[in-house]
Amino acid sequence: MVFLKSAAIAVLSVAGVAALSACNAEEPGKNMAVVNGVPIPQARMDFVVKMQQAQGQKDSEDMRKQLREALITREIVTQEAVKKGLDKSVDYQTQMDLAKQQVLVNSFIEDYLKSHEPTEAELKAEYEAVKKEQFDPNAKEYKARHILVKTPTKDDPKAAAAAKKKAESILAQLEKGGKFDELAKKNSDDAGSKAKGGELDWTDGGNLVKPFADAMKALSKGQTSKLVQTQYGYHIIRVDDVREPQFPPFEQVKDEVAKQLIGKQRDKVIEELRKSAKVE
Repeated sequence: MVFLKSAAIAVLSVAGVAALSACNAEEPGKNMAVVNGVPIPQARMDFVVKMQQAQGQKDSEDMRKQLREALITREIVTQEAVKKGLDKSVDYQTQMDLAKQQVLVNSFIEDYLKSHEPTEAELKAEYEAVKKEQFDPNAKEYKARHILVKTPTKDDPKAAAAAKKKAESILAQLEKGGKFDELAKKNSDDAGSKAKGGELDWTDGGNLVKPFADAMKALSKGQTSKLVQTQYGYHIIRVDDVREPQFPPFEQVKDEVAKQLIGKQRDKVIEELRKSAKVE
């Protein structure tokens, strides 16, 4: 099972070892297991369960059985490593120091954020700031279709001329009243949109190559372009609809806004600590 592997790796990792060693509120007599006379406190299991839940795993009897086996394995391997004196090595001490530092850093940040949880007003202010920065009310979004006739990647004038002739033939059929979606399904070389009659997702053009985007933006709703050449070949573009850009409402992105604001708060407090620290 994938979960068993991930759980075992989590509790056997250096960071996991340090996190577990930070869990010192172990009540006497409450042990999960005893390995070669060495107890594994129940508090350790509870802490690992908490770590898994924080990663989206659901607490269950099956999960606890898997974690129990992983913790027992960890204790057995740890005892063997100590017998070999590996806990006295410089590398071990350095890794443990770094891992313990990381646990303390995380604990400090969690403690700080508990007393600095963003208010609704702060979240809305952050939302408006992001909206002002990212949202252009004068921009437009386009719902377009296209038919692509690929041109050869290598220098092949004959094949290039044949591709252009095919594209011109398709355009002529459109100008005589041919249905765009039917011609796209029959002729387009764009595998991603061909089955949908050449239909593309809503776009402001930012994700498109410039000649295509420029030609699309020059069209009004219902208009079809002439041939547009890009590095991919010849395109025929039709704009089905044009709309004002849609910025997601506050409630829809509230959680993402909170994460962004919390990240800023975290960075700010760390920067303040660095400024006040004496580093030689």
